[in-house]
Amino acid sequence: MDKLFSTILLLSLLLISIFILGTNCHEFSRRLSKKTMGLKRQKLSHLHFYFHDQVSGKNPTAIKICNTSVTGFGLLAMIDDTLTIGPEPNSKLVGRAQGVYAQSSLNDDSLLMVFNFAFVQGKYNGSSLSVLGRNSVMLPLREMPVIGGSGVFRFAYGYAQAKTYSYNVKTGDAVSEYDVYVFHY
Repeated sequence: MDKLFSTILLLSLLLISIFILGTNCHEFSRRLSKKTMGLKRQKLSHLHFYFHDQVSGKNPTAIKICNTSVTGFGLLAMIDDTLTIGPEPNSKLVGRAQGVYAQSSLNDDSLLMVFNFAFVQGKYNGSSLSVLGRNSVMLPLREMPVIGGSGVFRFAYGYAQAKTYSYNVKTGDAVSEYDVYVFHY
């Protein structure tokens, strides 16, 4: 009887330590509430700006890293493009588009875009949005997913629409108008 009692007590203590005390810093995941993360009501924001992709001149904001094909397929470029309020290059700077794009289609002028909109003005200063998607540059309107963000845009998701505002065939410089619709907390 004492042995049975000792066994039950030992098993009980073992189960208690596994189920109640089992949470430690080595666990893989755990549930969190919005409240504990400091998340409030979700907002929908609309951002409008111009994206200046300058490949020519003394200070280009986009440089080719790799281009091994005569068709352009495989081109890889690193960007640190300016984002402005208006289409003019000297318009107020609101941020930068920083990342890479690659010509990813054999059949048309489509780019794989992987970049962050890093904002430097107003309430969005220091915050960013991450974009990853296909940009078929010859279409009048293109759409790319917003897959995340930081700062004010933590837990962000949404989409960015791009329209070519101007394109210089001789230099390759382009200005695109962006409308970004993003949910965030």
